[in-house]
Amino acid sequence: MPPKLSQEEIVSLHVLKDKGVSNVEAGRTLGVAEGTVRYHVRRKAKGAVDGRRKVYKAAKLAAVIDEWMRVAKECGVVNLQELHEELVAEHGYLGSYRSVLRYVRFKYRGPKLRPYRRVETPPGAQAQVDWAHFEGVDIGNGPQDLYALVMTLSHSRKEAIVWCTRMDQLSWHHGHNECFRRLEGVPAVLRIDNLKTGVAVGAGPWGQINAAYQAYARAMRFHVDACLPKAPEDKGKVERRIGATRSRIDPGTRRFQGLAPLQEWTDLRVAFSGRRRICPVTGKSVEESWQDEKKFLQPLPILPQVFDVVVTRPVHSDCTVNFENRSYSVPFRFTDREVEVRGCAEVVQFVCDGQVVAEWPRRTAERLLINPAHYEGPGDERVAAPVPLGKMGRKLQEIVLQPVHQRPVDLYAALAEVAR
Repeated sequence: MPPKLSQEEIVSLHVLKDKGVSNVEAGRTLGVAEGTVRYHVRRKAKGAVDGRRKVYKAAKLAAVIDEWMRVAKECGVVNLQELHEELVAEHGYLGSYRSVLRYVRFKYRGPKLRPYRRVETPPGAQAQVDWAHFEGVDIGNGPQDLYALVMTLSHSRKEAIVWCTRMDQLSWHHGHNECFRRLEGVPAVLRIDNLKTGVAVGAGPWGQINAAYQAYARAMRFHVDACLPKAPEDKGKVERRIGATRSRIDPGTRRFQGLAPLQEWTDLRVAFSGRRRICPVTGKSVEESWQDEKKFLQPLPILPQVFDVVVTRPVHSDCTVNFENRSYSVPFRFTDREVEVRGCAEVVQFVCDGQVVAEWPRRTAERLLINPAHYEGPGDERVAAPVPLGKMGRKLQEIVLQPVHQRPVDLYAALAEVAR
């Protein structure tokens, strides 16, 4: 069989023949045998059309398949096995399932290719962050799973890597704190994946940001930008750094005496890499580009304690706030206002107007925690100071503030005297 020529080559062949070129010369020009030239010359003389077009057995039911595909797409589910069964049962189709599959693939082409836009962000505008999972790392207690939070500045490509033993909410916030500390500033936007510590419901721009993470972002003054689902190119810079980390910083080949030595070793490797790598945007080293970018980052605030729960609660008229089945006092000036309650690793913080106004130990045995100082001081234009303690109240307060074994007997006698 003569070799196949493309449509363009066939047109070129006929142009050569129209100009009087011999079959041998035309074949030499197109890189084919003389017989191939004669074959196409004869086909043109007979007015033949290309007979190599594939014939699909299912094409005779094209109208039925068109209607079925229209309804299936409206329903959002296209099951070609069901289509084949319907064609066999309702229309006597004798072909196989694969014949239907081949026809549908030919007739209903996939969507057009959608290239993505390459955008380079200005200095200080964005960082990308994601987790990397490492198995079999020995930090003194035998091989275990560890997690590296990787944050990369989109402009300079400067990265920070922080090791954690878990991927929970506290570790997520702790990793951010430590990454910001290493980057020496906070970018305006942080692009994240759709993990639950970042996005509570949904995904991408339509997702609902995790409440604890949203409160953390407000405290650190950055905007959360969740990338589209199944779109790794949306955070390609950090994805590439994670890939490089697996080959360049592999803790599984060494043994460390705890997490701190591993972190110190990693920081040294990251700093060394930054001096050698070239930033594609600036043409300088990543280290030099980062030094230039730092002045565009927001300065580090006082880093908040990491927390895994954040809720808004009202301050009752007795100056207490309910949280986790306990009641905590706060300064009386916040009565009848709402405060943000943060459940940290060891403490409960009460935040109002961006300031921590009270702090208590978390998960105590006591269910009612009162600080007498929260009821003292002058009032303001909105809230008057509580009524001062009387004699009995002051004596009771003295007893409360002293440990039982230090309470003198005469104090109880004095209290009894007041009671009379």
